[in-house]
Amino acid sequence: MSSDSPAGTGGPRAVLVRGPPPETDLALKRLLNNPGALVTTWFVVVALVAGLVVLAYLQPPPPAGGEAVTVALPPAEPAGGEDAPAAAASPPEAVPSEPPAPETPAESGPPTPPPAEVTPPEPPLPPPQAAPDAAPAEPPPSEAQLPQAPTPQAPTPPPQSPDPQAPERQTSEAPSAPEAAAPAERPADAEGADAPAQEALVHIPVIPPAPEQLPYWERYRQPFNMDDKRPRIAVVLTGLGLSDGATEAAIERLPAAVTLSFSPYARDLERWIALARARGHEVMLDLPMEPTTFPNDDPGPQALLTSLSPQANLDRLDWVLGRGSAYVGIAGSMGSRFTASRDAIEPILREVKERGLLFLDRRTTEESLVAALAEEIGLPHAVNNRSVDERQASRVAIDARLAQIERIALTDGAAVAMAQPYPVTLERLAEWTAELTARGFAVAPISAVASLKKAP
Repeated sequence: MSSDSPAGTGGPRAVLVRGPPPETDLALKRLLNNPGALVTTWFVVVALVAGLVVLAYLQPPPPAGGEAVTVALPPAEPAGGEDAPAAAASPPEAVPSEPPAPETPAESGPPTPPPAEVTPPEPPLPPPQAAPDAAPAEPPPSEAQLPQAPTPQAPTPPPQSPDPQAPERQTSEAPSAPEAAAPAERPADAEGADAPAQEALVHIPVIPPAPEQLPYWERYRQPFNMDDKRPRIAVVLTGLGLSDGATEAAIERLPAAVTLSFSPYARDLERWIALARARGHEVMLDLPMEPTTFPNDDPGPQALLTSLSPQANLDRLDWVLGRGSAYVGIAGSMGSRFTASRDAIEPILREVKERGLLFLDRRTTEESLVAALAEEIGLPHAVNNRSVDERQASRVAIDARLAQIERIALTDGAAVAMAQPYPVTLERLAEWTAELTARGFAVAPISAVASLKKAP
């Protein structure tokens, strides 16, 4: 019976049977049916592609024929010594000059990446050493000269001819030793001379220091002709150091004979004192003391007060005196109540005398005991005659007070004027002191006016 019998007949039927699907189809179906596996596979593929791209960018391209020559030749040329600087000095010329030698590495595809990996560290080294440092690129010749260096260092030439030239060389070497020692000492002297020269305004006093046996007020006083018979006027400017501008103006504009007194509350007090002394000024320190208007008028945290014990006031005096150095004495600031109390002022005056200083009384009250006690204990002192700008700082008031100072100096032979560093005061004092000499007066430091009477 044939297989072509129509359907519906009882004959056999032809059945098409397919074989089992391949494994790849099964894996693909499983992958498509599993979304997680599909995503993972996608990321893996993307990561592989990205890695290939990164490697392609990181791996430098194969060098050209000329560039491969420059990379391969420098390491071989430095061994020659003389060819190394030439090749380094003219790298572009070496590139076209020797292209055929490195063509072999350029032609071979796989070997080219190894030289590219070696080249990056090598090319940066020769260019910076040769191009910017053309002079240091000559060490190879210097190394060649090393055999010549030991020849001058060895003292062989002198002993070669010891007979005729020995005495001459010994004579030349004998003075050379002290000469070598002299320059070794000269720089020290030069440094010692240059250092104060650069800071002449700070460290060099106008006059040499006096013997240590003398009291401080005599050791640090400024020179003055004590035989001068003209009336003497001592001008003392107080409250300096609190304003930089006013202090500099007082140091620079006023004549050297004007005495400058600095506040103990000032900053950089030693520097101000050194500048003032370098300009020829005699220097004092202000001593704040209790006024009758205390506490409305406060003289400061370290002021001497009648309510304190003598020892406490002496401690405050020690603090004030320790603020500076190279001063001749102290000038009273305020103190109308303190100077009128014997129990308060006497221990202070005795301590000032023991310190070898002089005392300037501002005389803010007629009841001040400073002058009497100073004469009693033998303390060099001076008393203020007029404070030219204490109550009114104007040109008219200042000129009137200065005229009174002149009359007092004519009558008593000496006078003391105290002032503060106001701009108008500095202006009037600078003009007035410039005219005093022409009118027959002598502007004197405070030490030339202070009286010294020994105790009986």
